Amino acid sequence: MRLNRITKVGGAVLALALTAAGCGSSRSGDAVTGTDGDKPSASTSAFGDLPSPCGPGSAKGATGQGVTDTEIKIGYGDDRGFTAAPGLGEENGDAIDAMIKWCNEQGGILGRKITGTRYDAALTNAASVVQKACASDFMLVGQGFAYDEASEPIRVGCDLPTVPSYTVGPNANMGPDKFEPVPFPVDRYNASGLAQALELVPEFKESPTMVLSDSPPVQAASAKVATVLGQLGVKVKDCGISMSQNGEANYVPFAQKFKDCGASALWTSNGPIPSQMGLFEALGRVGAKPPKVVESQWYSEVASQWNSKSGAADGLITALYFQPFENAEKVPAVKQYLDLVRADGGKPATLGMSAASAFLLWATAAKGCGDGLTRDCVTKALSEVHEWTGGGLHAPTDPGGNLPSSCALVVRLDGGTWKQVSPETQGEFACDKSKVVELDPKLSGVKLNGDRLSTAFLKN
Repeated sequence: MRLNRITKVGGAVLALALTAAGCGSSRSGDAVTGTDGDKPSASTSAFGDLPSPCGPGSAKGATGQGVTDTEIKIGYGDDRGFTAAPGLGEENGDAIDAMIKWCNEQGGILGRKITGTRYDAALTNAASVVQKACASDFMLVGQGFAYDEASEPIRVGCDLPTVPSYTVGPNANMGPDKFEPVPFPVDRYNASGLAQALELVPEFKESPTMVLSDSPPVQAASAKVATVLGQLGVKVKDCGISMSQNGEANYVPFAQKFKDCGASALWTSNGPIPSQMGLFEALGRVGAKPPKVVESQWYSEVASQWNSKSGAADGLITALYFQPFENAEKVPAVKQYLDLVRADGGKPATLGMSAASAFLLWATAAKGCGDGLTRDCVTKALSEVHEWTGGGLHAPTDPGGNLPSSCALVVRLDGGTWKQVSPETQGEFACDKSKVVELDPKLSGVKLNGDRLSTAFLKN
């Protein structure tokens, strides 16, 4: 069970639109400097359990593109201008807006203030956006572009390092000079969440089936989960339930097919989109109420608000690698993230926590470079980070090695409320290195070299 790269491109973009665009801010300013003169409070000396990388200093030197004596220029952004889903992914940009201000109020990074350009890739313009960043920015930090596969050859071609909130395209996922706070490489899978689900839902061990889709990305994600379940000793039953990503006129025949098949539980690699909600409601109408285990993008207001009225997903569980917002009083980093973003008028979401973690990862490496703030210095520092939690926002990961966490927690949805159910102690993750499963990169259509880098866009 994985973030599924937060979402997938193609037919599954609607899932991201629903989970990411529902109630975001409408701000569209391009430049953020955060130099409003406010003095930092005592709480800004750290972010969660991470010492703040920001503060006054005397670092100097125009070391390269985007760095001067007084300024560090970064690029970031989202797909908020996508006309079919206005606000798409804007949580990424909202989080970086807030983090830039938070950092600059403390004095920037060793005295250099951060200037950010918030790009809008509008889903299909990622390539042109990255071309602009190539010409002006020091690095890309905390961005999330759903069509990053199209922009990856441009990024690699201009030697622009990136610390993204997330990646979508498999080649972008395995690209050079790319350091994600929560990696999901194509050749590794964190099955800790699936393992916990198997213990929580005994029916999931018996003969579960999958809701398949005509969306190639969802098909690929389902194939990976089926492979991982097989390695955990679970055989997925083929009930032939495949639905249009754009929805169906009637969901009852699909629900009846599930009931007649006799599967013990249900998995979907899709998010909380109309086709999935329609199926879940139809299952109740035909008298079938199977346990439901789903991808983590179900953890959203879209799902909880819908279920508070329908109840069709009561008992649904999903694994998370980020702390749920419900744990904010137990996890200082989560509360701090929520406070910062809300104070800046932004929209909190798991996407935003990932962006905030990316900013902190980048800023920590940049601080260590001091006067010698170059791309080479920062990427070398990032490559040496092998345990990272974003101050407590998420489970420990290995950004430097592009390796996933071996930890997860599981939440359950009842009515409109999410609650952590595994481990029992709120705010804790369950970790098991033996549950990190190796996968064939060919499942994602990627060829890797000896350094586990995609060969698609590498220079000769």
